[in-house]
Amino acid sequence: MTQSSTTRTIVVAAAQIAPVFLDRDATLDKICHYAEEAASQGSKLVVFPETVLPGYPYWTLTHDPLSHLGKFNRRLFEEAVEIPSPCTDKLCETAKKTGCYLVVGLNEREGGTLYNSQLFISDEGRILGCRRKLVPTSQERMVWGRGDGSDLPVYDTGIGVLGGLICYEHSNALFRYAVQAQGEQIHIASWPGGMPFINNIMDAAIRHYAFEAQCFVISVTSLLDDEILEQLADGSGTERLNKGGGYSLIANPRGKVLAGPELEREGLITAELDLDEIADAKMIVDSSGHYARPDVVRLHVTRGKQAPLVDD
Repeated sequence: MTQSSTTRTIVVAAAQIAPVFLDRDATLDKICHYAEEAASQGSKLVVFPETVLPGYPYWTLTHDPLSHLGKFNRRLFEEAVEIPSPCTDKLCETAKKTGCYLVVGLNEREGGTLYNSQLFISDEGRILGCRRKLVPTSQERMVWGRGDGSDLPVYDTGIGVLGGLICYEHSNALFRYAVQAQGEQIHIASWPGGMPFINNIMDAAIRHYAFEAQCFVISVTSLLDDEILEQLADGSGTERLNKGGGYSLIANPRGKVLAGPELEREGLITAELDLDEIADAKMIVDSSGHYARPDVVRLHVTRGKQAPLVDD
C-alpha cells in the first residue's frame, strides 16, 4: 500500500482504566477525560482496552448461564454502542479537540447482535473504521457475534499505518499475518483486565508480534475494580478474577519493552516511538517483504462484508 507522509517520532499512550461498569455515558466521560490528559502530555495516539465501553462480560466466567446471564446481557445490550450515535459523535469531538488519534474497545450493537469491536478515530474527528473480533473466545460466544473478512484492515494515517487485533486473535497466525502484510507500523492489542492467569500469554504474544511484524505494539488492558466485583459478587466463579489485573505495555519492533507492564495502577502508560526503528528491524527480517516466500506459501483472505441476505 502507499503510505502517507508520517511524523517519524511520536508519543503514544495506553489508557489502562476500569469502566464504569455497564454504564455507557459515565464510561464515555472517563474515556474522554483520559484522552484529554494524554493529549496534555504530548500523546498523538491514545488506545483504550477491550470492550471498556461499557465493560467486559465477566459474568460469563462467574455465573451460571441459565439463571443469571439474562439480567447482565440485557443491561449490556441496552448500554452497547451503535455506530454512528451520540456516543461515537462525542468520541470524534474529543479526538478533534485533542488532536489525537483514538482507538477504543467497545461493545458494538447492530440490530439484535453485539460485537467485540475496536473503533479507530482520526485526529480530525473522523471515524476511520470499526473492526470486529473475528471469533469470540470460549464463553464469549454466548454474548458476541463474529466478524468477517472486512475486519482485518489497516489505516494509513499521518502518524503511521495502524492495525489491531483483540485478545486471543493474537493466537492465530493467519489473522496476524493478514494485518502485518498490509504494512502495519503500529499495532493495537486490546485485552480485558482482572485475569492474571493470561499475563504470561499476553507478554509472550505481544513481544512476539512486535518481532514477527517488525512493528511497534501498544498493548492495553482494563482493570477490575471493587465496583465491578461487587456487581459480580453473587456468582460462584469470582475466584477466577483478581482485583486490578492489568498488564499494559508498549514494545518496539525487536520485541523490547519500552514501557510497562503496569499491573495495578489506573492511568496512562506512555512511550516515544521512533518509526525509523521499523526500517532497522526490517533490514534483517521483513516478514511480508524480502523474508516472505509467496512462491512457497501465501495467505488468501476473503475480503468484504458477509450478509445473511443477498439480493441478486
